[in-house]
Amino acid sequence: MAFEIKEELMEKVPCNLCGADDYEIIYSASYDKISQQELAEKFRSSGDELLLDQLVQCKRCGFKYINPRIRQELILKGYSEGTDENFISQADARELTFDKCLEYIEKFTEGKKGKLYDVGTAGGSFLQAAKKRGWEIYGSEPNRWLCAWAKKHYGFEILAGDIFAYPFPDKFFEMVTLWDVLEHVADPSKNLKEISRILQPGGLLVVNYPDIGSWLSKAMRKKWIFLLSVHLFYFERETITRMLEKNGFEVIKIKPHFQRLGLGYLTYRAKTYSNFLGSVGNWTARKLKITDWQIPYWLGQTLVIARKK
Repeated sequence: MAFEIKEELMEKVPCNLCGADDYEIIYSASYDKISQQELAEKFRSSGDELLLDQLVQCKRCGFKYINPRIRQELILKGYSEGTDENFISQADARELTFDKCLEYIEKFTEGKKGKLYDVGTAGGSFLQAAKKRGWEIYGSEPNRWLCAWAKKHYGFEILAGDIFAYPFPDKFFEMVTLWDVLEHVADPSKNLKEISRILQPGGLLVVNYPDIGSWLSKAMRKKWIFLLSVHLFYFERETITRMLEKNGFEVIKIKPHFQRLGLGYLTYRAKTYSNFLGSVGNWTARKLKITDWQIPYWLGQTLVIARKK
């Protein structure tokens, strides 16, 4: 049964980029399409519920974000609880993607490797790829089940919590990474300030995010695959650059980011957008026994490499 969101569950927020509280509505909220149980469960690593919240654009700087939104303590609580078998089913494909990404990123480190911190590392697939390439790895993840899975599957510890749960010393890391994370956090600027504190001068920050300014997003409009309720902020090249510069980073590279996932997993996720096409695709993949084929895809994902000033 649909319900009306209780006011005490919500919070209004100013623009995280410029601080203004003057916006125009892009898409209105449609909470009549969600149940109380679905609301509580949508914040997870593989959350793919279509956008039901109000999406706005700051009139001063053009930054797009959800406002009002579910209170941040409820969001963090949602991420910390529950299991996510669908997400970890693609660990092998993610390791392959991350290995290729690191090979590219390491061109900007001049071959030097050191301490690397992956924020919101989920099941630890990026850390596993980094470990194999010789990095000293650290990671944090709010979901306790994913932390336990990484310990059992990969054999290393992940800190259970967000970036503020375990403060590291100043200038501790040579690299910090956020793979599909910055758009999920309640306060991107606060997170980036903390990263600037723990990153060495000249150290690299790597951010991957879905770009709402991409041609695919503009073409698909509200049907764009990354318009999801779990995404609190919607960056494009201009706003991500300004956000990073504001917090002490110089952007040195922005490029499309191609990922690999199993064909069966992709057709399963496609059911969110078209149950018919997703079901047909899934049936076909199973019939042809190609569900495990690892397919490279791009739907607006963008990679940013920045250097601490």
